[in-house]
Amino acid sequence: MSLIHEERFERTLDALVSRHAGAARLEAWTFDDLESRRETERRLAEAGVKARIRSAYKPLLHWFLEDADLSGVRSIEVGYPVVAPPANRFLLEAYPLAALTGDAELSFTAIEGDGLDYIVELGYFDGRKERQRVFAPNHLHLDFVAETVLSPTGWERVDGDPTGHRLETDYERLFASAMHAVVTHDWGSEEPYFDELNVRVRLPIDDQRLPHGEEVLSLREALHEDIYFSLLEVFQLKSARPLGDRGLKPGQIVPEILPSDGPVELCIETRPLSLRGDPTPEQQRLETAERPLSMAQVRAELGRLDGVAFQALSRAGRLVEARYIEGGDVPVMISGGQHANETTGVVGALRAAHVLAERSGAHFTVAPLLNPDGYALHQRLSIDNPRHMHHAARYTALGDDLDYRLRGESEERLGEKRVRIEAERLSAAKLHVNLHGYPSHEWTRPLSGYVPRGFAAWTLPKGFFLIVRHHPDWEQAVEQLLDEVTSRLGRVPGLLAFNQAQIRCYQIHAKTMEFRFINGFPCLVLLDERDSAPITLITEYPDETIYGEAFIAGHTAQMETVLAAYDAFQGIAADGLD
Repeated sequence: MSLIHEERFERTLDALVSRHAGAARLEAWTFDDLESRRETERRLAEAGVKARIRSAYKPLLHWFLEDADLSGVRSIEVGYPVVAPPANRFLLEAYPLAALTGDAELSFTAIEGDGLDYIVELGYFDGRKERQRVFAPNHLHLDFVAETVLSPTGWERVDGDPTGHRLETDYERLFASAMHAVVTHDWGSEEPYFDELNVRVRLPIDDQRLPHGEEVLSLREALHEDIYFSLLEVFQLKSARPLGDRGLKPGQIVPEILPSDGPVELCIETRPLSLRGDPTPEQQRLETAERPLSMAQVRAELGRLDGVAFQALSRAGRLVEARYIEGGDVPVMISGGQHANETTGVVGALRAAHVLAERSGAHFTVAPLLNPDGYALHQRLSIDNPRHMHHAARYTALGDDLDYRLRGESEERLGEKRVRIEAERLSAAKLHVNLHGYPSHEWTRPLSGYVPRGFAAWTLPKGFFLIVRHHPDWEQAVEQLLDEVTSRLGRVPGLLAFNQAQIRCYQIHAKTMEFRFINGFPCLVLLDERDSAPITLITEYPDETIYGEAFIAGHTAQMETVLAAYDAFQGIAADGLD
């Protein structure tokens, strides 16, 4: 273990109280939860200051939550600023307003220019209209990979100053300090640069659940995302790779953003890889599992299947296990847990495998948990922040996406991917059903331009959808597969209604939908030869991180997709399309 950097930061709210105790009026925007901001207003009032402390994060949404009175409102017209790409940036920041305004008619209009105000016009049933400007403080800056971005920032206006000036908050200073410490450290020249790079932060900021699906306002989660992906980008440049390169192997980057009742604290250190076991090794009934399975149960459920066992080792020394069940059917590969914070696919793969194993002639491979190191990290991080996305657990302990490891690499470097290669060799399957997920609620990077770079299409949930990668000359088989799979998914109770609700809100706030709909399900078809199987069907369920009935619905959709694809492919092969 080696300490890289540690620092404490004065809370911006405390600094406002001490600095402006003699003012008459104060309006400020900070990265803090509602209760902390209201408490600061009370402290300033005791000093004779009339203060209003607003949220610098998602200011329009917070204005509706904290200031607006919608009683008697018939219509809401919102003009949102367009000052830098992407054009829908400030519309995305308003999410999920479309789901929170009741029966009022809501519309959005772009306002081109250089202003940073939303213009809100409320129309009442009695004919009255009210107009309100809602300031969205931002600053244009170079980030830590020299990209120009427009990011939310703190702001203050004192004693009626109509303009005010930027206020660099504790939240922003902590992020800048963490990034600077890592950027300037000597990491050597060889990947991986460390085992675990741990960025431990204590923030006295509470999450706020919203009354729409899995949505939550979480500055702790947003900081995790910004630190994790910003550090990936820093190491991508250090390795002379392009931004977004998933083959980067820096080591395991772990931001731990913890709640606190005390000061704002930062500690960065390198650590050995964690071999911590299951924090909750209880057994659940597979069909009704309400939370991610323990790794012990994944192994046990896999062990109930007959067939040929095969395995590989992860970087940290955990087993990646799989089974090959040989029969008279056309073979299909099934996998889950490639991105280990996408947890419904693990259960869905096992449920489907048990159903298929009961059939005469079933022929398939199943590897339900390809990334056990990431899965263990997800379990570890979920103890303190159970509903966060935890993208630090997305990749392996090498810090890479195992799908991007090259087949010509050594067995040691292939690591977990050896299981997938062995599944291909054993089965010669032409269809791979690869179960994935994505955030169940909004995904942001507020200190790096707000919209996650390289993942803009994933920032809002849009229901359960499918992606197909295929080789040339397989177009007809793909179309038949998608038609049959989506038709069957449409009969899963509640799934279409779930999709329709998420897609409706998504389309209002994103102003786009890059997928086509097949039987009511968004689908994306790509000509792509990276996989050995001619067809790879990828599921995307919004499951980061869900529990209870939502989790059951998620792994049921995953299981039904596997079964539908398996059955459809038998018919496709019988038609001679393979």
